[in-house]
Amino acid sequence: MKLLPAALIGAALLAPPQARAEEAVAGPPPSEPYTPKISEIMVLQQMRHIKLWFAGRSGNWALADYEIDALKDGFDQVNERLGGDTVEKSVDGPLAAVEKAIEAKDRAAFAGAFDSLSAGCNSCHQALDHAFIVIQRPATLPYTDQFFAPQK
Repeated sequence: MKLLPAALIGAALLAPPQARAEEAVAGPPPSEPYTPKISEIMVLQQMRHIKLWFAGRSGNWALADYEIDALKDGFDQVNERLGGDTVEKSVDGPLAAVEKAIEAKDRAAFAGAFDSLSAGCNSCHQALDHAFIVIQRPATLPYTDQFFAPQK
């Protein structure tokens, strides 16, 4: 059994408790930053798509604007990984239409633009040989811990 030098033991004991706890849980920092897979990004995109629908349907335009920006960021990440312009061709026009409806605070235009966005998602899935993934308007709200009505 090796004995640790007193200086090493002292340094470990003097480290802030939070830092020691974080390293114990997470382990040492990775040598390279984590890069999510496309499938992981798409799970987040689906969550944002759902939240966008319920925000727009509720007339919570600030939340809808937030979610459309998050969707755009996610699509940018997917496009980066895929290369080419498949994502742009499929969703850029519908995203712009959703943004326009949000800016106008027009629920009817929002619903139509949202359906076009869902169709764009499906056309991208088909182009990428993932036609088995079909996106539609969400029927129920899975986020029961978030209030979607606009706040006054």
